[in-house]
Amino acid sequence: MRRRGARSRERARGSSSRQFAPERGAWALGRLGVWAAGRWERKSLWVAEEARMATPSKKTSTPSPQASKRALPRDPSSEVPSKRKNSAPQLPLLQSSGPFVEGSIVRISMENFLTYDICEVSPGPHLNMIVGANGTGKSSIVCAICLGLAGKPAFMGRADKVGFFVKRGCSRGMVEIELFRASGNLVITREIDVAKNQSFWFINKKATSQKIVEEKVAALNIQVGNLCQFLPQDKVGEFAKLSKIELLEATEKSVGPPEMHRYHCELKNFRENEKQLETSCKEKTEYLQKMVQRNERYKQDVERFYERKRHLDLIEMLEAKRPWVEYENVRQEYEEVKLVRDRVKEEVRKLKEGQVPITRRIEEMENERRNLEARIKEKATDIKEATQKCKQKQDVIERKDKHIEELQQALIVKQNEELDRQKRIGNTRKMIEDLQNELKTTENCENLQPQIDAITNDLKRIQDEKALCEGEIIDKRRERETLEKEKKSVDDHIVRFDNLMNQKEDKLRQRFRDTYDAVLWLRNNRDKFKQRVCEPIMLTINMKDNKNAKYIENHIPSNDLRAFVFESQEDMEVFLKEVRDNKKLRVNAVIAPKSSYADKAPSRSLNELKQYGFFSYLRELFDAPDPVMSYLCCQYHIHEVPVGTEKTRERIERVIQETRLKQIYTAEEKYVVKTSFYSNKVISSNTSLKGAQFLTVTVDLEQRRHLEEQLKEIYRKLQAVDSVLIALRETSKHLEHKDNELRQKKKELLERKTKKRQLEQKISSKLGSLKLMEQDTCNLEEEERKASTKIKEINVQKAKLVTELTNLIKICTSLHIQKVDLILQNTTVISEKNKLESDYMAASSQLRLTEQHFIELDENRQRLLQKCKELMKRARQVCNLGAEQTLPQEYQTVFQDLPNTLDEIDALLTEERSRASCFTGLNPTIVQEYTKREEEIEQLTEELKGKKVELDQYRENISQVKERWLNPLKELVEKINEKFSNFFSSMQCAGEVDLHTENETGKGQVLWLMPNPTLGGQGRRIT
Repeated sequence: MRRRGARSRERARGSSSRQFAPERGAWALGRLGVWAAGRWERKSLWVAEEARMATPSKKTSTPSPQASKRALPRDPSSEVPSKRKNSAPQLPLLQSSGPFVEGSIVRISMENFLTYDICEVSPGPHLNMIVGANGTGKSSIVCAICLGLAGKPAFMGRADKVGFFVKRGCSRGMVEIELFRASGNLVITREIDVAKNQSFWFINKKATSQKIVEEKVAALNIQVGNLCQFLPQDKVGEFAKLSKIELLEATEKSVGPPEMHRYHCELKNFRENEKQLETSCKEKTEYLQKMVQRNERYKQDVERFYERKRHLDLIEMLEAKRPWVEYENVRQEYEEVKLVRDRVKEEVRKLKEGQVPITRRIEEMENERRNLEARIKEKATDIKEATQKCKQKQDVIERKDKHIEELQQALIVKQNEELDRQKRIGNTRKMIEDLQNELKTTENCENLQPQIDAITNDLKRIQDEKALCEGEIIDKRRERETLEKEKKSVDDHIVRFDNLMNQKEDKLRQRFRDTYDAVLWLRNNRDKFKQRVCEPIMLTINMKDNKNAKYIENHIPSNDLRAFVFESQEDMEVFLKEVRDNKKLRVNAVIAPKSSYADKAPSRSLNELKQYGFFSYLRELFDAPDPVMSYLCCQYHIHEVPVGTEKTRERIERVIQETRLKQIYTAEEKYVVKTSFYSNKVISSNTSLKGAQFLTVTVDLEQRRHLEEQLKEIYRKLQAVDSVLIALRETSKHLEHKDNELRQKKKELLERKTKKRQLEQKISSKLGSLKLMEQDTCNLEEEERKASTKIKEINVQKAKLVTELTNLIKICTSLHIQKVDLILQNTTVISEKNKLESDYMAASSQLRLTEQHFIELDENRQRLLQKCKELMKRARQVCNLGAEQTLPQEYQTVFQDLPNTLDEIDALLTEERSRASCFTGLNPTIVQEYTKREEEIEQLTEELKGKKVELDQYRENISQVKERWLNPLKELVEKINEKFSNFFSSMQCAGEVDLHTENETGKGQVLWLMPNPTLGGQGRRIT
């Protein structure tokens, strides 16, 4: 507790005795230890304040005589403090055993500091104690020591700013500490400015910096931040939490020589580095072993890879040599072709020189041939003229022969004509005789005319009947065509109706397959039922307007829409037994009421409801068979449920109140009205109408029935027309047959009537012909004489012509002989010429062949030359050579060991490629990784060797540093143990400080503080 204006000065002297027993209420707050001349002296400032202190004054007062004087030394045996009730506690005066050591606090002066206005404390050279009550300023002296020796404000745990340590209401404060020093005491002054929160430092009344102050303090080995030297009240808990290592280091710093802690730090650093090196060596060794093992696993693959690479390298060399071998082969071939080409060129020259005399001889023979051919042409002309004359004579002779032949032929014709005339005359006379006989036998035909007239009248009548029948047939055909057109039109309408029904059935089949199957079964088994059975209601209902289908589907549940309607209970049981029990189909069936409800009138007329927008009852919206309609009226009262419009919905409240209808339909909603049994209130509920799904297809069944009746009537009319047509065709056929018979009879009668006249005409005609033939006579003897005379004259002319022809033939023969002689000569010349030309042609052919061979050889030479260039270029490209570079020596050396022929190279290439292809599944990355790991293994091995050498050096350094650190430490611990034991003995306790090894390897040291266990103390380790 601070007291404003309080001022006190207390000084206590202590002796060197190690035994004290503080009064009850005394509180040890801190210790301050310093180094002096290489030996450790324990100096502690024990501050105790009594609960009762002098009342503080605002003015600075002089210290009391007791506080300003030093206590006289006393006998240590009599220094047992006792409690004082009325005054400040008496400080035990301990006899001094020697002078101050270097760094001992001689004086502490405070001004405007915490609870003090002005205060000065002069400690003795040994143990000092300040005893007092709480809040009297004991801790303030400790804070002054810390701040005066350049300690941080935060170290004491009271405030983090130095300005907070100035007495409240003051702008400046001061702390001054005088330290003993053999060369002269060191006075450190710290003035504190509250406004700026700054400190001003002075050494021996001279201004200085905080850094210099810290250096001066450190030079005296004063460590305010070391809890083993300076332990503020608020740091006791932190001191208790110090680890063994931290306590050992703090002890070394506080009581050991300066180099001890440095050796300790070096030893720790060496040890940390040793651990890191050991860990690193261990990790690298494990990693090295793993890498070696992994490389061992891949070693075989790497060997196979390199073996494959050797094969590939050999293949590469073979492929590199192959173009050179090809080039050499082509070059040799080029040289051979070039030699053959030069040889053939010389042959061509010789053949051309040998053809010159043959050409000259051929030209001479050609001139001689032309002369002979000219003479042959002249002889041919003479022969042609002679031959022409012979031909003319022959033509004249042939004409004479032909004239003779004509005369002979004319005579023969006349003879044949005379014979034919006689024969015709005989035949005509015989025919005339036959006709005369037939004329005699022919009857009188004058009475046939009435029969012919009667037949003609019958024919006319039959033709009229036939025309009438044909007209009726045409009319009936037209009528039948009209009926067929009507039938087709009605069939089309019925098909359209059936298609609509099929749509409804398709919807039924898609949604309710069992019901659809039951419908099919019903259609095939209607004979099993006694009374009428209606198919599902959704099939039999036919909406008059499909827009209204939504009302019916929302009113009638889907289970009833797909229900079969029966008039008989027995029929329904038969149906359900067959369909449900036997066929396992899920179907619904209902029975129509015995008394029909189909025509039951509604309870209210529709005219009364029209004012509310109603336009119909549900029953009037569709057509259905009587049993279905009766069932729906009975079960769902469709004759009592009106359907309204949007107008109805707008007036719905009025409609409900005035009409008292139980169910109402508006354009898009359904209203159900109920009356409460208890309160008699009207309750209505409405639901939106769902869209229609099944009844949207509208089929006018009445119209379909009408069409079916119309179709039956058309079929009946067609049958009647077909019957009439058959009858008319039979009548027409009968009339045609009768007409043919009458025509045949008329024809026979007409032939009989004209036969006599025809016979007379034929006889007259034949007699005229006979007369003409008898008049046309010929004298055959005279004709023969005239023909013989003419033939003799022609033979005389013919003999003369034959003589002239013989002379001409002789001339012609002589000319032919001369011509043949010339032709033979010409043939000889031509033969010789042909022989020469043949020889020339043979020589020319040989020349052409030789020239062709020369051209081919030259082209082959050019081709080989080009190929040589290409192969050379390719071979250089394969070997990465320039145009002027020669093949390197290493290639030549390798090529010498390889085959020299393409076949051997190709065979070896095939073999090497096959061997290389056997090495499958090889990954180049494995080889790269293997090589990389080999390098890493080698690098790691070298690093591991270096690490091991470094580790050995660290261990050697550790041994050296450990020896330099541990020996002084042991001596220090022995001294501490000696004084610690004496001190505890003075308190009638047993205490020991010893250095222990934490483990067998000796890598850690322990300071062990052990009180006497008989007093309930616990051992404490300081590391």
